[in-house]
Amino acid sequence: MELPLYLSFNEFHNHYYDNLEKWFEEYHNTSETDYLKALAELYSPYLYYNFANDRLQADASIQIKDCFFPSYDKIGLSFCTGCDNGKKPKTSRNMNHMFEWKIITMMEYAQHILDKINRYIFENKDKDVMSLINDYDVITSREGAGYCVNYNQHQSTLPFLKAYLPIYGQTVNMAVYRDFLFSIVQIAEYIDHKLKELGLFESTIYAKLKSDAKFKVQINHQFLTLCN
Repeated sequence: MELPLYLSFNEFHNHYYDNLEKWFEEYHNTSETDYLKALAELYSPYLYYNFANDRLQADASIQIKDCFFPSYDKIGLSFCTGCDNGKKPKTSRNMNHMFEWKIITMMEYAQHILDKINRYIFENKDKDVMSLINDYDVITSREGAGYCVNYNQHQSTLPFLKAYLPIYGQTVNMAVYRDFLFSIVQIAEYIDHKLKELGLFESTIYAKLKSDAKFKVQINHQFLTLCN
């Protein structure tokens, strides 16, 4: 069963037991514990553990390649080298990209994907946004420089995109995104409260992200020690 990701706490809370019932209908030999663990896995990518405050905080971001072309002395003319010999002119698609890593918000990523899909819809006029949300050719297409989407990484963003992207339209909703940032910690705390009631503190989002954060600090410390 594919659990839906909700962008507001009220939506999540109102559908909690409905989805739990569907979970039991699909998985007969299961329990609410399994359901809660699945929810924890679904929402964890949008959170991080803050050492200073000893609490979870929203972190709806993604690392992506920001692709660009290397500098050419005769930009424009260089695209047509060999034209006099009857060869086809080079286009931006034929040129090798360089890139640098960039961190962007999930709202920016969603808008980038929506732009790609709407460009395809405009050219083909035969599908809606949701039917193309995971189309390989559409998602990985490149028009010159810009963000280069990794299709495998894109799979992890699908729950968010399915909840956030409009079925039709050109822009994402900033107010809905802000609500998600305010709600995600509240959703995590609700899941963790349920897990604690079942005596499963180690399975909470808080415990897992705190452990991950400590591990990263340890690794960084060891790396700096080696460098020195």
